[in-house]
Amino acid sequence: MSKLFEEMAQGTAEARAYMEGERKGYKVTLPESIDVRGIRNRLRLSQGRFAEAFGLSVDAIRHWESGRRNPEAAARALLIVIAHDPQVVMQALAQSHASAPNVADAGKRTAKSVRANRSSAS
Repeated sequence: MSKLFEEMAQGTAEARAYMEGERKGYKVTLPESIDVRGIRNRLRLSQGRFAEAFGLSVDAIRHWESGRRNPEAAARALLIVIAHDPQVVMQALAQSHASAPNVADAGKRTAKSVRANRSSAS
């Protein structure tokens, strides 16, 4: 067998072991840079619409596309997933938004419970 084939077979075996839970500590390596403009253009979205669709800031997109800044690792990971399947990302974000509790209501409930605890402690 060729060395390339052996390396590919070993990589496949390692991936299978990880997916079956037999191997721990797998580390994903992200690219240092990503073509944000290319992803956005492929989706035919303006910077504003791209930002809205994926929960990003328009300023961040402008900085990334101009080369003034590089996306952090988490943003690069999100951008890779967006490039792979934007519809899945949009659906997941829409579902999480629909099921997330309203932050303002949560704050009101917390303040109410603090007041109630103070009253009962007196």
